[in-house]
Amino acid sequence: MADAPRRRALGRAALTGALVIAADQLTKHTIGTSIKPGQVRHILPGLDFVYERNTGVAFSFLAGSGALVYVVTIVVLAGLITFLMRRPAQRLLWLPTGLLVGGALSNLIDRVLLGSVIDFIKLPDWPAFNVADSCITVGVVILVLVIERRGDG
Repeated sequence: MADAPRRRALGRAALTGALVIAADQLTKHTIGTSIKPGQVRHILPGLDFVYERNTGVAFSFLAGSGALVYVVTIVVLAGLITFLMRRPAQRLLWLPTGLLVGGALSNLIDRVLLGSVIDFIKLPDWPAFNVADSCITVGVVILVLVIERRGDG
């Protein structure tokens, strides 16, 4: 059955995405209820928790762009899911797809419900970010590695 690999790949990506959304929303809710905006909590040397709002995408890129952020997000997600559906048997392609879709959707949830994204992980000399941003970054790296392998399996 030709649709079985597609269903399997899509199911794995969807499960991964759902786990990313759950983890990201839970951590953002926890930070939002335990830290006031502008407050800093020192967790470990070199790691702080803060409460910041970001109206753009990664590192405040496109901040204040409004609808453009929504359009770019939806277009990229549609392209990524289409790419997965055209290569459902490509080994591990579902993993970066799930990480990227989950991270993007979780941040999109914030934008729709709150008007901005909550960023709370702060490293020295680096903009604040969140779990979704981390999953997006890791997803991009894994996606490049999977595409470079060009192996089906």
